[in-house]
Amino acid sequence: MKQPCYLDLEEARQVLAGMGIELSERQMQRAAEQDAQGRRKLPFFVDPIQNRLLIEKNDLLSAYFKRQVEAQRNLRPN
Repeated sequence: MKQPCYLDLEEARQVLAGMGIELSERQMQRAAEQDAQGRRKLPFFVDPIQNRLLIEKNDLLSAYFKRQVEAQRNLRPN
């Protein structure tokens, strides 16, 4: 089994930039902020040891690929 790779906000932003998805620091922070119901747009969590937001790399990539597939399915035929 592969070891998980946890990323902080900046590292996650760099991974996305490597895929051509350029986000500002503020955009990443907003994706990690909790809404009124306590949910986040991306599955970031607070590391109990370091007390900072982290996300598992595969979860981050999966979220973007899932949205891409949904967008392709929602295309209207010409």
